[in-house]
Amino acid sequence: MSEMNYNHLRYFWEVARDGNLTRTAARLNLSQSALSVQIRKLEDRLGQPVFERRNRQLHLTEAGRITLDYAETIFGAGQELIATLRQTGHAQQVLRVGALATLSRNFQIEFLRPLLGQPQIELVLRSGTSIELLQGLEALSLDVVLTNLAPSADALTSFIVHPVAQQPVSVIGTPARIDAADSLAALLSANPIIVPTLESPVRAGFDALCARLSVRPVLAAEVDDMAMMRLLAREDIGLAVLPPIVVKNELESGLLQEAAYSVGLSEHFHAVTAKRKFPNPLLAQLFDRVL
Repeated sequence: MSEMNYNHLRYFWEVARDGNLTRTAARLNLSQSALSVQIRKLEDRLGQPVFERRNRQLHLTEAGRITLDYAETIFGAGQELIATLRQTGHAQQVLRVGALATLSRNFQIEFLRPLLGQPQIELVLRSGTSIELLQGLEALSLDVVLTNLAPSADALTSFIVHPVAQQPVSVIGTPARIDAADSLAALLSANPIIVPTLESPVRAGFDALCARLSVRPVLAAEVDDMAMMRLLAREDIGLAVLPPIVVKNELESGLLQEAAYSVGLSEHFHAVTAKRKFPNPLLAQLFDRVL
């Protein structure tokens, strides 16, 4: 199917607004016959007439009214674009970022930090489930998705997975809990534990660690949101198994403490993009910093 010729649509729009072929032709410095040819070409493309003559006057047909509505939107947006660029002097750059709803906010800030506070850059931030965010990538309504659950890749996938960070995972709690044990096994045995849900790769690693240590932990909570894990650790309902970056402020203030015993676990963070011929150039500033 041939594409719409927007020159033809533009001439129709001008005539429809004037309501008079002669007046429009004079304003555009065209002959009436040349303008009529442009209208006929549009009608041929649409398969329906857009004007009818009654009492030597042009009137919009139903197809013409529908076409005018679309033309107003199209060319009105063009006028707004020109006005906006004239006002700002140059185009505002926009980066649309999706993030898994349960992802660490501190990690998100650190990833986006090179773009924060730049007056000509606008960040549009969205959160959601993996399915929702990947659908946004496919629809090109998002430029990048931040996640710790990388989508599986194969030859047919429409996504590119960029590893952007790896954070160590620790056992974190109040100083009173952390200082009371002389080994990691004793620490995990003596305290209730706040863990990620089974969907998290960190949870699988923690379960394997407990099996190696012959520890059967008492679970205080299974949580799919790092922000909630942080709050529960602050409330001292148990020890939390999570990356220290999630509780960065609490560690600096001394409210929470990281166990000295390494658990040997890590969490991997990814930036997922769609395969596009022209990716958003702002992504280069982020990827150059972390890759």
